[in-house]
Order: sequence, then structure tokens, then C-alpha cells
Amino acid sequence: MTGWSTGDIPDLDGRVAVVTGANGGLGYVIARELARKGATVVLACRSEERGSAAVRRLTGEVPAAAVEPARLDLGDLASVREFAYGLPYERVDLLVNNAGVMALPHGTTVDGFETQFGVNHLGHFALTGLLLPSLLAAPGARIVTVSSVLHALARVDPRDLNSVRRYGRWTAYARSKSANLLFTHELARRLAGR
Repeated sequence: MTGWSTGDIPDLDGRVAVVTGANGGLGYVIARELARKGATVVLACRSEERGSAAVRRLTGEVPAAAVEPARLDLGDLASVREFAYGLPYERVDLLVNNAGVMALPHGTTVDGFETQFGVNHLGHFALTGLLLPSLLAAPGARIVTVSSVLHALARVDPRDLNSVRRYGRWTAYARSKSANLLFTHELARRLAGR
């Protein structure tokens, strides 16, 4: 993205943004820069402690920031529902599906899905669906789903979404990132003009 900078972000006063995985890395930087531009930012984090620490750090860097931590475990669909139904805003202007796990040993989510597919894709899929009414209530709302170039390493196999037949930590990660892109492409098609 040659020539682009955070200075290109428009004024976001009065806008509400939800950023998953905002306690560190890319999610933290996204949350900080959105807050710097005036958005009210919900830092959706699995760990309440790390979310609160990120809010303290962020307000130290951007004293006027309107930010709040909220617990969201994308590996637990009950937590996703609780987060979405508990969000105290009638509209959401921006959802950044950023959180994720990478190259883990085989495991499953609370709901029995392969961990990387469950957290990286299904958790965000459910969150986006649950927040869609709030997003559609905001003129010009946006949904951003962070993927990876590693998506190119694998295709989603609908016969083995849980990687039961054969598990490779990088292949499972790549499948979850391919699923992110397939979902985003279809969502953009369905929401075209809205």
C-alpha cells in the first residue's frame, strides 16, 4: 500500500467500531488508530485482563480515546452470542474480524470444532451474523475480515472441516484463512448496494 498512512483515515467522531483481538498486534494498532480518529472502540478480547491492560495502554497513548474492553471468546459460540447481545450500541459502524490463532496442535473448541477453523472462521462468521442488524443500521458500515497469504496453501474441504482425517497445523490454519476469504467474498456479494 504505497503512499497510504493512518492520516488517510477520515474523522470517525460518533462512529462505533468493534475490533476482535485488540489486546495486541495488528488488532491493537487498528483499535488505537480508530480511537485516535475519534471512534468509540470496543476491544473484543478473550482475556478480560489483557483487554483491560490494552485499554490502559491505549488511553496512555491516546488520552482522549473512547475505548472499552469486552470479553469475547471466539472459540465458544455462547460467548459470541453473549458479546453480541450485550453490546450496548444500536448500531455498529465498523467490525474488524482480526483475532485468530495460528499453527496450533490439533484441538477443538468448546463446541467441538477444530480450533483454528472454529476460532478464525466460525467465531467470526457467527459474530458477523449476530451483529449484522447493527451494522445495517449504520449508514456506510464496513466489515473487515483479516486473512493471510497462507490461505493459498489449502482449500476448504467441506467433507473434513474438523480435519479429522488428516491434521496438519499449517494446513488447518490455511483452511481457516481460505474460509475467511470465501465468507467475505460471499458476504460482499449478498450485501452489495447495502
